[in-house]
Amino acid sequence: MQINRFYSRPRLLILLFVVAVFTVYVVSVYARLAFKEIPPPFQNSPAVERGSIVDRNGKPLAVQVYLYHLAAEPANVPSESIPRAAALLSPVTGIPADALEDQIRSSQNNFVYLKRKMSEPEYEAAYGVIKNNNLQGFYFDRIPGRLYPENSLASQLVGFAGDDGAGLTGVERSREEDLKARPSTDPASALHGHNVYLTIDTNLQYKLEQIARQAMERTQAESLMMLVADSRSGEILSYISLPSANLNEYPSSTIAEQADRPANFAYEPGSVFKIFSVATFIDNGVIDGDDTFYCGGEYFLRDGGGRITCLGSHGAVTARDALRLSCNVALAQMSERIDSEPFLKGIRSLGFGSRTGVELPGETAGSVKSTSDRLWSRRSKATMSFGQEISVSALQVVEAATALANQGIPVKLTLISRITNREGEELYKHEPQFLRRVFSPETARYVLSCMESTAESGTGSRAALGDIALGVKTGTAQMAKETGGGYSETDFLSNCVAIFPVRDPRVILYLVITKAQGETLAGRIAAPVVAEAANVIIDHLGMFRSGAASFSHSGEITPPAGGEIAIGSAMPDLTGVSKRAITRLLEERRDLQILLTGDGWVVRQSPAPGAPVRAGMKIELHLE
Repeated sequence: MQINRFYSRPRLLILLFVVAVFTVYVVSVYARLAFKEIPPPFQNSPAVERGSIVDRNGKPLAVQVYLYHLAAEPANVPSESIPRAAALLSPVTGIPADALEDQIRSSQNNFVYLKRKMSEPEYEAAYGVIKNNNLQGFYFDRIPGRLYPENSLASQLVGFAGDDGAGLTGVERSREEDLKARPSTDPASALHGHNVYLTIDTNLQYKLEQIARQAMERTQAESLMMLVADSRSGEILSYISLPSANLNEYPSSTIAEQADRPANFAYEPGSVFKIFSVATFIDNGVIDGDDTFYCGGEYFLRDGGGRITCLGSHGAVTARDALRLSCNVALAQMSERIDSEPFLKGIRSLGFGSRTGVELPGETAGSVKSTSDRLWSRRSKATMSFGQEISVSALQVVEAATALANQGIPVKLTLISRITNREGEELYKHEPQFLRRVFSPETARYVLSCMESTAESGTGSRAALGDIALGVKTGTAQMAKETGGGYSETDFLSNCVAIFPVRDPRVILYLVITKAQGETLAGRIAAPVVAEAANVIIDHLGMFRSGAASFSHSGEITPPAGGEIAIGSAMPDLTGVSKRAITRLLEERRDLQILLTGDGWVVRQSPAPGAPVRAGMKIELHLE
C-alpha cells in the first residue's frame, strides 16, 4: 500500500505552528477578558448639563438632573430565568411581574425598555437587585432630565424640555441655543449650558397667581391672563396664564393648561383700546381736551356706515368723559375727524399688527386691517377705535401702554434679565431698549390724567386705591363665535389695564378674564382684581404710600442664630426654615431633587431628619 504524500512532514509542521499560534491568541484574548474589570451597567461619559432657568434673584425654576432607563436584551436573558428576574425587578420598578415578563418575551427586537425615567434612588435599588442576583441581559441608559422645583408657577413662561433634553415650549425652547450643553475645553470634563435669568420675581409671581386663581374660581372663567411690567425698563415682573400645567407632569397636562395666552392668543380688546385711539386723535390734532361730543345712546355714522350704540345715554362729553364713561358713540364721532391712513399708522406705530419680539415661541402678531382689505367697511375705522374689528395680544397692550407711561416713547418688553456661564460670568445683561416716539409728552400726560379720572369716578372706580393714584381703563368685549361667524351672546372678554403711580409711572398691570359666568362687566369683575394685585405689587416693590407709617433704624441687622442651612450625608431638620433659605440649597445641591410646595416656612419634610442622603434622592418640603 502506498502512503499519501499529501501528509508530508513540512506540511504537518506548518499546520501545528498555525494551530499553536491560534491557541495562544485565543488564550491571550480569554485571559484579557477574564482579568478585565467588568464595566458598569452603563458607560460613563462626560456629563452633559443643560443650563438652569432661574428668576431675577437666582431662584431655580428649571434645573438639570439625571434619570435612568432600565432596558433588557431578550436574547441575552436566559429563557428559564425570565420569571425569576421579573419577580425580583417588580418591587423596585413598580411594574407587575407578569407585565415585565410579557415585555421581555414579546419584544420583536433584541432590545426593550422596561421602565423609563427612573430617579437616582429607583436606579440604585434596581441596580442592586440586578447585581446581587447576577441577572443577565439587563442594563441602564443614563439620560439628562429636567426638574421644575416650582411645578406650575409661570409654567408657560419657563417652558418644558422633552426626553431628548431639547426645549419644546416657553423659554426652554426660545433660549435653546443658550441653555443647551456646549463643549468644554477639556474633552473629559462636563459639557455645560448657560444659565438664563428671567425678569420675573417668583415671590411676586406666587402672590399674584394666588389672586388670579381666586378670581378665576370666583368668576368661573375659562381662562385668565395677568401681566406686570416695569414701565421704565420693559422687564416683565410677573407672567400669568391660567389654567397652567405642572411642568413635572407636563405630558399628562391638557392643551388648555399648556396654552401660552399672553403671547399666542389674539382677541378683540374692546374699550381698553380707547386710550390708544384717543391718544392717536389728540396727537394728530383732530381733537383736543375741550371738544365736546353728544351721546344719545346711539349714533349713525356718515356715508351709510351704520349705527353705533352705547350702554347708556351720556349727553355732552369730552374726550376725558368718553374714557371715564367708556362711550362708544363719542369715540365713533372722534374717528370721523381723522382719515383712515393716519389712524391706522398711529395704531401700527404702537406695535399693533406686529410681534413684540419677546423671548417666547409662537408669538401672535394680532391683526390690523388695511383700507385695501376686502373686509374693510365704512364702519371699520369707528369700530376699531373702540376695540372691535382688531385683534391684539396681551403683550402688545402692555408694550403700547409703556408709551403712555414714558411720555410718548414705548420701551421694548423683555423676559430675560441676564445670561451667565457656569462660573457666573455675565454673558448678557438686559438694558432698556426705547423705541421710536409715538406721542408727544403732552398727549401721554393727558391720556394718563383721563385714566386717573376713570379710576376716581368712572368705570374703573373699583380698581382705585386710597393712597396711590392709578390710571385705569376697563373693557368688556363680546367674543367671536367658535363656529358660524358673528359674536356670541354669552361669551365675553373682560379686561383692565392700570398704570401707576400716575405722577411717576413705574408699573403696567394688565388683566384679562375670558368667558366669565354670570357677571361679565370688566368694571365689576376685573377692576377689583386689579386693585388687589396693585396693592400686592406696591408693597412688594416698596413704593411709598401716603399716610404710611415710617420709622428710623440704625441699619444694623443681627442675623438669626443657627448658621447656614446645609444638607450633608444625613438629612437635617428643616422645620421652620424659610423658603428663601431653602432655595439656596437648590443651587448648592444640584444632585438632589428638592420639591417645594407652598410658601413661607417649612412645616413638613420627607425624608425625616437623620435619614441618609444619596445623590439624586427626592426631598419633599411643605411650606406654610
